[in-house]
Amino acid sequence: MFRKRLAAALAASAIALTSLGCSTGGSEIDGSESAAREHAETPRIAFVPGISSDPFFVAMEVAAQEEAAEHGFELLYQGSSSDYSPQAQLPFVDSALADDIDALIIAPTDGDALQASVQRAAALGIPVITVDTTVADQSELVSHVTGDNEDGGRQAAVTMSELIGGEGQVFVISGAPTITTDTQRVEGFVDEIEESYPDIEIVGVEYAYSQPTEATTKVNSALLNYPDLAGVFAVEGNSGVGAVAALRNADTVGDVALIGYDAYSNQVEELEQGIYSALIAQDPAEEARIAIRSALAAIEGRRADIETEVVIPNVVMTAENLDSTREYQYAEH
Repeated sequence: MFRKRLAAALAASAIALTSLGCSTGGSEIDGSESAAREHAETPRIAFVPGISSDPFFVAMEVAAQEEAAEHGFELLYQGSSSDYSPQAQLPFVDSALADDIDALIIAPTDGDALQASVQRAAALGIPVITVDTTVADQSELVSHVTGDNEDGGRQAAVTMSELIGGEGQVFVISGAPTITTDTQRVEGFVDEIEESYPDIEIVGVEYAYSQPTEATTKVNSALLNYPDLAGVFAVEGNSGVGAVAALRNADTVGDVALIGYDAYSNQVEELEQGIYSALIAQDPAEEARIAIRSALAAIEGRRADIETEVVIPNVVMTAENLDSTREYQYAEH
């Protein structure tokens, strides 16, 4: 698309210069053409996060802005700041697709609801890269970049077993059954428990739909229904916020092992305070960097330089290893 912009910009430049006639010097003509060419050849990459205010996506934005400064492209980073949902995300995607972009990077809030947007972009010749989450049918994607979510769930299960002595009842609070990352984490956790820890019982898997208050309600219910509850796995950040509130309300902080996902600054602080027992940290900045470089490669026709799927390992953070893992705390400014 930037080739189309280049042709249009040069045509406009030529018309303008013709209207100036002989009064315009040669150096001014060259300068005008050069400016038009430079503007038209600047790639425009739209990046639509799941929710722009979430520290995970803030860390992505920080890295994306650094890439824009280094590689000289125009970055359009925009998304809902208040709601993680397809209803909130779709207007930003539609706006980007109507804004003469050269590539689209998106973290779909729903694998089915955002499918049509990917198909529309592909029909327009716009390469699409998904980050973190993805769509149900990935056949029209240039690339998908994510953390190893199934393995993250399995690491959470191993860590949970270590924390509760290999036995007891545990509860899982997740975001939504339609969010690909959440479902993979839950599957990894459940599969690892069932395969390796027969004395651990998963008493429920519930969904908070990224609403902390909903997570609080459901963890409260689990604590009431299972007085001997040994552990809670909060599959995403908002579920973690709600779980922390529930444990505080019930005065069970430290008595119930809490494993969270992500490494927001407040989560790391709560890990130090003993509220979280462990965190499964991703690397959102690296996800963003890889997605940006894949987008640039697609724009420039360097498809051989693009991996169709990139899976980045997770890191388990605990109070004991925090000195060596603190670097995985997400950048939030």
